[in-house]
Amino acid sequence: MIVREIVVTCSNPDIARAAVASIGGDFAKRFSRDAQRRNLPSGILAARIVREFACQAGERDWESLDSAIHGADMPILSGLRYILDRSMKRKGDDAPAKSKSSSSSILWCEPRAACA
Repeated sequence: MIVREIVVTCSNPDIARAAVASIGGDFAKRFSRDAQRRNLPSGILAARIVREFACQAGERDWESLDSAIHGADMPILSGLRYILDRSMKRKGDDAPAKSKSSSSSILWCEPRAACA
């Protein structure tokens, strides 16, 4: 399942950093600037956002992610971009908006520390 692969791989800061760089363009530049403003490396910020999405996403969030990657040439990068872009637009900071958690989100979540 691609959404699982996005969460598992992009929760690693080194992989997340490389993935953001692979997305490239204005998105990567904007994301890197946002991370720098928070005194965080882009990989750490991206990994944190992915983990928080996994812990807090509701059914609609997972469905939207699935729609965002459906038919994409590079579904992992498309999914990562969706998660990061969603977070940056919704809150204007490094955390996704809290939504009602579903049982599927809890399956992705590491112990509480990963979501803090």
